[in-house]
Amino acid sequence: MELIEIVLIIIIIFLPLIAQIKVKSSYKKYSKIKCNKDLKGKDVARMILDRNGLNNISIEEISGTLSDHYNPKSKSISLSTSIYEDNSISSFAVAAHECGHAIQDKEAYSYFNLRSSLVPIVNVTSKISSIFIIIGFVSEYVNLIDIGIILLCCGLFFQLVTLPVEFNASNRAKVQLQELGLISKSETTGIKKVLFAAALTYVAGFLSQALQVLRLILISRRRR
Repeated sequence: MELIEIVLIIIIIFLPLIAQIKVKSSYKKYSKIKCNKDLKGKDVARMILDRNGLNNISIEEISGTLSDHYNPKSKSISLSTSIYEDNSISSFAVAAHECGHAIQDKEAYSYFNLRSSLVPIVNVTSKISSIFIIIGFVSEYVNLIDIGIILLCCGLFFQLVTLPVEFNASNRAKVQLQELGLISKSETTGIKKVLFAAALTYVAGFLSQALQVLRLILISRRRR
């Protein structure tokens, strides 16, 4: 194994890990800081949704930590208990972010629609890409490795499209919170830090996937 491959493997492993540590650290820090408004995450979400004519979107409580998401099929927002019932900067930020996705859906935001259309494709390619790569390595048939790389690129493209979707949802979240007067100027900094840390996980995921593709390309070339 060449030095550059070793370096790539180290980066691929630790980049997402560092991003996860960052988001958990920010989330934990600002989950301890209460907001001036006597509201919970579910209340914030409801207010933002209603303001944007999204009364049809339901809000439900789910288990887990940072498991919050918007489901465009069921038209529902799922908030983890710590977000749903809490009155912290973290809960306001996360709840507003998921509402940002609901607003994207309503307004037919191009990148949101593109990402949604890619989901079934990526679900398939992500499962079979490793099969081609493993068989290619075992059989030493480089063309199979190349097919696996192409399939991985589908997932890489999906992650690339995800970046503007997530950053845009965060920007919408900040605007909604400010325009509704739900946060004070002193709370805005914390909101931004929580949202930025969360966005970093997607950036790290994309870079890690890109480096993995690069590593496989280098291996494929060396085996020719």
